[in-house]
Amino acid sequence: MSLDRVVMMFAGFMVLLSVLLTTFVSPLFVWFTVFIGVNMIQSSITGFCPAAAFFRKLGFERGTAF
Repeated sequence: MSLDRVVMMFAGFMVLLSVLLTTFVSPLFVWFTVFIGVNMIQSSITGFCPAAAFFRKLGFERGTAF
């Protein structure tokens, strides 16, 4: 699996997790969703993604985006 797909899967999982936490634990977890969205926008502009750097160190092969 390429690094691009792993990062997209991780981002999707984190969004779903944040929605579940907001719904069932506390409405304040909406800020977690906001953080994820801002991080996705930042990585699309700058090309730097902390999750991609982490998964690259785990040995995932490079993709076209990261």
